[in-house]
Amino acid sequence: MSDTTYLTAEGAAKLQEELANLKGPRREEIAKRLRFAIEQGDLSENADYSAAKEDQSFVEGRILELETLLANVKIIDNMQREQGVVNIGSTVTIQEENFEPEEYMIVGSQEADPFEGKISYQSPIGSALYLKRIGDVVTAETPNGRIKFKIIEVK
Repeated sequence: MSDTTYLTAEGAAKLQEELANLKGPRREEIAKRLRFAIEQGDLSENADYSAAKEDQSFVEGRILELETLLANVKIIDNMQREQGVVNIGSTVTIQEENFEPEEYMIVGSQEADPFEGKISYQSPIGSALYLKRIGDVVTAETPNGRIKFKIIEVK
């Protein structure tokens, strides 16, 4: 699983959109800033030129990163999953003792957002859940300590 990027179709579309923006409008905007700064003369003391070069470096690095991610993407929406077993793309309902059940979607690290209910299969809780079944009691080592919960449902 190391080189593969696991994304939902929505997540892949967002990264494609970001890539298109960086390669088009963002590159053009930086090129204009660079041309303007060069026209001002003496580049050694030109803060606008330095800032535009830094932005250009960041944008080109991000373009390379996105192209690499998207070249190795696997859309998890269509993955074959064994019924009742937690895998990438599964939506899992878990419950700690004396707490309300919580629902999470297991996703790749690029899309993880716990506030949106999406956790990475590589996170402490995600890796503890990975390949477990309904009814299993799982323990996860988190930064806040050890937590124990039961898998209630897997979709």
